[in-house]
Amino acid sequence: MNVDRYLRMIAGAFVMASVALGHYVHPYFYLFTAFVGLNLFQSAFTNWCPMITFLRKLGVRG
Repeated sequence: MNVDRYLRMIAGAFVMASVALGHYVHPYFYLFTAFVGLNLFQSAFTNWCPMITFLRKLGVRG
């Protein structure tokens, strides 16, 4: 897999986990869902995502 597919997989997992935690544990976990969404939104405009930088340092191919 390449960086883009890993990014989508990780973002989806974070969103699903934080929604479940927000529903079953505490509503403040919804803030993490908002953080992931805002990060995806800003990366669309700036073409920079911290997770992509992290994945590239781990050796995931572009």
